[in-house]
Amino acid sequence: MELFYFVIQQMMYFSIPLLIVALGGLFSERSGVINIALEGTMIIGAFCGIFFISVMQQTMPGQTVLILGMLIAMASGMLISLVHAYAAINMKADQTISGTAINIFAPAFVIFVARAVQGVQQVYFVDQFRIDSVPILGDIPVIGPMLFQKTYITNYIGIAILVISWLVLYKTRFGLRLRACGEHPQAADSVGINVYKMRYAGVLISGALAGLGGLVFIIPVSTNFNATVSGYGFLALAVLIFGQWKPWRIAGAALFFGLMKTISAVYSSIPFLVALGIPSNIYKMIPYVATLILLAFTGRTSQAPRAEGIPYDKGSR
Repeated sequence: MELFYFVIQQMMYFSIPLLIVALGGLFSERSGVINIALEGTMIIGAFCGIFFISVMQQTMPGQTVLILGMLIAMASGMLISLVHAYAAINMKADQTISGTAINIFAPAFVIFVARAVQGVQQVYFVDQFRIDSVPILGDIPVIGPMLFQKTYITNYIGIAILVISWLVLYKTRFGLRLRACGEHPQAADSVGINVYKMRYAGVLISGALAGLGGLVFIIPVSTNFNATVSGYGFLALAVLIFGQWKPWRIAGAALFFGLMKTISAVYSSIPFLVALGIPSNIYKMIPYVATLILLAFTGRTSQAPRAEGIPYDKGSR
């Protein structure tokens, strides 16, 4: 059972950031703007949040500095996403190219700033954020060891974001208007909805969640940030597509890909997998091979928003 609990705990470390970033992509694409820039936004958010934590964690309590770091990561993600929003909405640029430009810019910018400020590109921090056991909940049989021991507050924030995202998209006027702008922007405009503002809102929410996801990805698995999130932004896009642009399906896809990532990362701690004698490089390929296979089978039946990627011109009908 200890091995089972260990795998579940590790799976949550990998699944939660995937879930958060994919939900960020959901808000953008539901508004009609493709957000290929999730990878770059994660890098910017992770850098800003972790740099703040690195500087301030000696003077502030652990969970407090983590929460402030998350807020900074979200703000920086929103800031860089403004560039994508302006290019895609106002300038009507190709959204894929705009997002790709941010993906190229982000790691170079982070390395330059880190070296200019501290002389090296790695940003180090002390992991003082793990919760050994949540009071009362950690003592529950089976569920306690799986979900409430050796955990991080970011896990519960990710679950809360999932529930809030579903409520916002499907139970509020804002969510209805956002989805309308991604499906029929002309019809939405005809009833007085400002398509430009709604798309800006979608991209900014996307940037905030992607920036947060970058920080959430680094905290449980490392003690330094080196200008990379290991392709997680692109993997989140696969989760978004596999989840058919729906929050609960995205959650299921994130858990699946999180399990694949867990196998690739901790296979050496699983006796059964070690006994198979498979080369380590094969295990490291598992998440990405699974991505290609699933997208090959599900790509034809994907139900993306109809106006996704199509610039909206208020003067044309």
